[in-house]
Amino acid sequence: MRLTIFGSGYVGLVTGACMAETGNHVVCVDIDAEKIDRLNRGEVPIFEPGLDEYIARNREAGRLEFTTDVAKGVAHGLFQFIAVGTPPDEDGSADLKHVLAVADSIGSHMDDYRIIVDKSTVPVGTADKVSATIRSALEKRKQNIEFDVVSNPEFLKEGAAINDFMKPERIIIGTDNPRTTELLRAMYEPFNRNHDRVISMDVRSAELTKYASNAMLATKISFMNELANIAERFGADIENVRIGMGSDPRIGYHFIYPGAGYGGSCFPKDVRALAKAAEDDGYNAELMEAVEAVNNRQKNRLFSKLSIHFGGQLEGKTIAIWGLSFKPKTDDMREASSRVLMEALWEAGATVRAYDPEAMDETRRLYPNENRLTLCDSAEHALEEADALAILTEWQEFRSPDFEKIKDSLSDPVIFDGRNLYDPNFLASFGITYYAIGRGASVKSVGYNGPDRRGKKPGPRDA
Repeated sequence: MRLTIFGSGYVGLVTGACMAETGNHVVCVDIDAEKIDRLNRGEVPIFEPGLDEYIARNREAGRLEFTTDVAKGVAHGLFQFIAVGTPPDEDGSADLKHVLAVADSIGSHMDDYRIIVDKSTVPVGTADKVSATIRSALEKRKQNIEFDVVSNPEFLKEGAAINDFMKPERIIIGTDNPRTTELLRAMYEPFNRNHDRVISMDVRSAELTKYASNAMLATKISFMNELANIAERFGADIENVRIGMGSDPRIGYHFIYPGAGYGGSCFPKDVRALAKAAEDDGYNAELMEAVEAVNNRQKNRLFSKLSIHFGGQLEGKTIAIWGLSFKPKTDDMREASSRVLMEALWEAGATVRAYDPEAMDETRRLYPNENRLTLCDSAEHALEEADALAILTEWQEFRSPDFEKIKDSLSDPVIFDGRNLYDPNFLASFGITYYAIGRGASVKSVGYNGPDRRGKKPGPRDA
């Protein structure tokens, strides 16, 4: 089949590469000429495991092209995928200007039947706006050309997107035209062989399904973070609570890991957008607002623990940070907890030595002139001349470090773990003070109260 993808960001590139992998001829269109030039040189602008190989293989085979030529893209594919960004507006709503700009371009150039596929995460009712925009563009040209608009939301996890696309758990198709459903079913046939994963529904339900899914997952995370904060006050260990809860099959273990808050391009934006859309329709989505409020508070937990530990005197301190991306296996730092911590530390007069396996270039882009930030080439290098270690991302290489080296490197042997990677009692055997999330019982058993290597007594332990 011939497919056109508008947008060469995360969703567009993964969709285009995976569709080309199964033999389709895909043209990716983007107005960012620099990005298209990079892609045509074989450079992939984002990190996603396996994506560079997929793109290289299908470009070489002639099945995947990148262009800035909108007219070429509209002429190429029966299926016109809209996979552009929907950044949050100032009021939290999803900004649809890029989506509607693509719709206008399609309507301005199409000369035959087209199926427009909304792949971007968009509010309920967006398909109607896309239809109206295309129809308006056609009327300006005095053309009456048939088209259909479909909601086909993506469910890709950063770090596992290729596998998610090639082996989907479900394929949601939202359309009011049975013929269009069958055409999309045929397009997705290579991904739908073992059992039928296609779920067909009306357009508005499909649009809401994406928001509902992300909001549910964000709710589980905020719920566990709320429980973790309660566990600390009660002297309980949230990791034991988590295991006890997850053993109930009605609850399960997915997304019940407490931590330093969720980030990324989806959960924060989508929770806010869903709450705002409900508000605009006269409904107060209190739970959605609470989910966001808990998450925002959780992102400040490590700073609070650091501040209490050092008696509120962070000026002149150097904090080593392991992990900058919002989750492992990506370089994405959008709404990452690391950014909240670093900016709070700088405001308090501290400096940061940071390391991440993939997000160093993104950090340089975000903080190009920040002289209070030193980016290090390894986790061990980040520890040098640091007073404490904070962990924000659960990369595999951080799971079993040399604790003796950590203790010897830090002026104060203390770890602030935003992802609960370690056994508190094991660290206590090294004389390392360990602050985690919701591990009240374990934290109390940790007590290296001797002087540090500079002869300075550690501060309070009641974070």
